Amino acid sequence: MIETKKSLFDNLQNFFGFDNFKGEQEAIITNILAGNDTFVIMPTGGGKSMCYQLPALMSDGTAIVISPLIALMKNQVDQLRAFGGSDSIAHFLNSSLTKTDILRVKEDVLSGKTKLLYVAPESLTKQENVDFLRLNQVSFVAVDEAHCISEWGHDFRPEYRKIRQVISNIGENIPIIALTATATPKVQHDIQKNLQMNNATVFKSSFNRGNLYYEVRAKRNVLKEIVKFVKQHTGKSGIIYCLSRKKVEEVAEALSLNGVKALPYHAGLDAKVRADTQDKFLMEDVDVIVATIAFGMGIDKPDVRYVIHHDVPKSMEGYYQETGRAGRDGGEGVCVAFYSEKDIDKLQKFMKDKPVAEREIGTQILKEVIDYAESSVCRRKQILHYFGENFNEAGCSCMCDNCSANKEHFDGEEHLHRALSLIKQLGEKFDDHHVIGVLLGEDNPQVHHYEHHLIEEFGAGKAQGENLWKSLLRQALLDNYLSKDIDQYGLLHLTAKGQNFIDNPHSIRFVLNRPIENADEDDSEEGGKGGGGALDAQLLQMLKDQRKKLAKQKGLPPFVIFQDPSLEEMCTHYPITMDELKQISGVGAGKAAKFGATFIDLIKKYVEENDIDRPIDLVIKSAANKSALKVYIIQNIDRHLNLEDIASSKGLSYEDILREIETIVNSGTKLNLNYYINEVIDEDRQDEVFDYFRSAEDDSIDHAMAELGNEDYTQEEVQLMRIKFMSELGN
Repeated sequence: MIETKKSLFDNLQNFFGFDNFKGEQEAIITNILAGNDTFVIMPTGGGKSMCYQLPALMSDGTAIVISPLIALMKNQVDQLRAFGGSDSIAHFLNSSLTKTDILRVKEDVLSGKTKLLYVAPESLTKQENVDFLRLNQVSFVAVDEAHCISEWGHDFRPEYRKIRQVISNIGENIPIIALTATATPKVQHDIQKNLQMNNATVFKSSFNRGNLYYEVRAKRNVLKEIVKFVKQHTGKSGIIYCLSRKKVEEVAEALSLNGVKALPYHAGLDAKVRADTQDKFLMEDVDVIVATIAFGMGIDKPDVRYVIHHDVPKSMEGYYQETGRAGRDGGEGVCVAFYSEKDIDKLQKFMKDKPVAEREIGTQILKEVIDYAESSVCRRKQILHYFGENFNEAGCSCMCDNCSANKEHFDGEEHLHRALSLIKQLGEKFDDHHVIGVLLGEDNPQVHHYEHHLIEEFGAGKAQGENLWKSLLRQALLDNYLSKDIDQYGLLHLTAKGQNFIDNPHSIRFVLNRPIENADEDDSEEGGKGGGGALDAQLLQMLKDQRKKLAKQKGLPPFVIFQDPSLEEMCTHYPITMDELKQISGVGAGKAAKFGATFIDLIKKYVEENDIDRPIDLVIKSAANKSALKVYIIQNIDRHLNLEDIASSKGLSYEDILREIETIVNSGTKLNLNYYINEVIDEDRQDEVFDYFRSAEDDSIDHAMAELGNEDYTQEEVQLMRIKFMSELGN
């Protein structure tokens, strides 16, 4: 044993250049070298890869490492070679290789030069590869990202469930080491059962990443918030996760337009592009990667300083693993997730067409994310509880937004006793949604079906409101008064502690959840909805006075100069240069040049006099898809094409094309629509509407029609004339 230990440290120093092991690495490696099945549950950054790399180098034969991502394999093989090993010391075998490459890999493995062979599960199950691996001495099999085995894991892959059978076909009594960074007790059980390693030695490290700061924000002006955040962390590496490829492209482009070195990464990109993007991130040619969850699993970049979730994550396991990319060197790591009920609705729609069992699992997993986001309890406590670990929030030291915020507490003794007693009365056969429904007196179909509207407790908690009961049940779970059976639709069960509370109630205080603001309808529109902060009412009045003064000088209605939404956005972003003014919604280059100078001067003076701290990171609006459509419309109006034809060629409705044209005109671009308007509106009627807008107080179509006579004009006619009026007099 002493010799092994000496050899362990020699190899650790000679090959990897480290003087000491981290955590339980030494015990894990010793267990593998002894030929024992080993199950490692270790958070990202804990040094999992060392647990199989070092014993592979010290063992006779070749270790097979089963890994789900090609990117991960390439990264780890490159690292092992960079540590001073020969090019043949580690190889990967997957679909990215040519026939010549595969031949070379197999030659090196057969010759005994290769100590680690990384294989994708899909490649492992191919009969030709099974036959080849039979010819070799296999030291052990490492199953990385082992949570992929479980349907309750966040990244379930059916191929992983065939691994045990394939290993048995390759040889007898081959030791297995299974490794994962995210496994709930349920997933842990699934992994051991499926790999037939119930007698494995289990090494479970704490999931607490003390250097990570967790925060959940309401999803408002999310693109501007992200640009602002990244600008505040200039020069630092970060990853931004989005659910869709389209959103990845949009966010990456917005960052690039704002001077951030950012690139997109998703499965729709060419493999070479993805590989180049990874390399640029590792070599610090790029600061930010905007990605789908396909990115980051195999990236050994220790100095990622922040991870942002543009969309709410699909699961707590996924969230934990993705946030785990930050601060792997023990330094600063900020994790910000944007939360919106609309995101939840989208994720639930994605599950609609899945089989019932899969949908039930997905619903329970997603519910944990919702509870995490909406709760005001310590984020770290919630994350660790999800993985079966208890944590005292006093140890958080303000390392999450909830622990940093002022909390509203309430006395919970009577309410907890009522809730626990009800759960017991209902036979511990219902989830929190049903229990809260009974307490609030909701006579919905399920409550009625079980005749729970007839029991004494029905409606007994109505006065306290839904938020209190949600807050209470969440914390009752976190404090182990209750347990949740996720296998059985999230049914609530009393624990011994909960039963003891019913018998012996005592004083207890809980934290009341803070309501999360409603999210924007769509943050992808040009310029968003304005406003990254509170509206400056004093400045708004000054800008309106300035607009009125200028309107009188020009003989124009005030709304022709700048519309109200544009002034309001100026009052949250404080533009003081012509370039910044152009980025305000409804202000293009034309309007900025024609009317902007006096407004810039006024805002600049106001900012200086009031010592305003400006959110200067405005999102540039000229996203490619919007710019392309704008150019297309302008070009085809110049060619005098019918508006219906322009709309149809882009798959837009007539109403849509009019809205797009109005946006273009309101931003300061002059368009000549006379060729079209003259076809649909008589000249006399045109003059009447034009004259109305010349003296109107506002540009409301409803007001115009009421004044002109609803029976005399259609909404389309008034809208067309408003476009003509704004174009000719405002631009």
